[in-house]
Amino acid sequence: MPTKSNRTGFKFSPYEEKSKSPFDRLFDVFSELITHTSGDLEEALSWMEELDKEYSLTDENYTMDDFVEELKEKGFIREEIRPDGKPGTIITAKTERAIRKNALDQIFGKLKRKGAGSHKTKSSGLGDEHTGDLREFRFGDALENISITESLKNAQINHGFDSFKLTEEDLIVEDTHHKSQMSTVLMIDISHSMILYGEDRITPAKKVAMALAELIITRYPKDTLDILVFGNDAWPIKIKDLPYLQVGPYHTNTVAGLELAMDLLRRKRNTNKQIFMITDGKPSCLRMPDGTYYKNSNGLDQYIVEKCYNKATQARKLHIPITTFMIAQDPYLQSFVEEFTQCNRGKAIYTGLTGLGEMIFHDYENNRKKRLQ
Repeated sequence: MPTKSNRTGFKFSPYEEKSKSPFDRLFDVFSELITHTSGDLEEALSWMEELDKEYSLTDENYTMDDFVEELKEKGFIREEIRPDGKPGTIITAKTERAIRKNALDQIFGKLKRKGAGSHKTKSSGLGDEHTGDLREFRFGDALENISITESLKNAQINHGFDSFKLTEEDLIVEDTHHKSQMSTVLMIDISHSMILYGEDRITPAKKVAMALAELIITRYPKDTLDILVFGNDAWPIKIKDLPYLQVGPYHTNTVAGLELAMDLLRRKRNTNKQIFMITDGKPSCLRMPDGTYYKNSNGLDQYIVEKCYNKATQARKLHIPITTFMIAQDPYLQSFVEEFTQCNRGKAIYTGLTGLGEMIFHDYENNRKKRLQ
């Protein structure tokens, strides 16, 4: 906390993180496990029991039974009659919201804000939507955007109390950009390869989707986010369905995903639209007009690939950029992704699982500011 020192500025004491309650500490673990188990409460609690035995998560003062009871008392889980007529316990909408917030804190919390004056972009400046960033005063800035508290603090630091004065160089303003809306469709590959080779790729994808949804709901409520999944076919899912999302025994019908994404965006009145596609594999499936499927997992099938290129070109003509996040590092697929990106004039990002969230958040924020001119 800042304290006055010799009337010439502030000195700062070390920050001490507040200790968490036993419930909060266990809830962090619970949130992770409920995401990994796709919303299976019994499996998540079973894993917690195993972790408790190995790492002593609880003690005699607060047991795992106490944690479960508190989950019920706080409304995170509830008992209901299952379709088979037997009683069961499920997570509630409150838990789904908490998981999204936890994902947002994990991913977006790592993106450190820069200090005052270091957030210069072409689209920020005069506007009516506050970004939360501070910067130095520039000629033409509206007076109502001046942060009095930060400006006075600056003046005190620069001049001290004895010769206190407020100059133009001391002024700090809160950055703004013009209000507009961005419509985003997030495509998530749920083909079987997302869990092949002992690597869980679907859980990070779910976390990113939940965190992005929470960011938009809390920070950009005028923006829209639609989420769809694609395997043999493509279908939209609701945000509340994300914790329960699972990989299926599917091929990869990228064309179906792109068609649905563009259809969803056509219905939006916003002029700013974009598609984010998270995938780890090559397109290997098409749905034919007669309802049958054309599948080929052996290499890049030219017929399927050309259909993908056509959709990328179509999206470009509709002014819908596509950013492809390829979470597999297969050099063989890069030629397809690069050609696909060139057809759309979008972006391709080759990433592992650990950096996926940070990259998508940077891209969302940058695209939003870049296109709101």
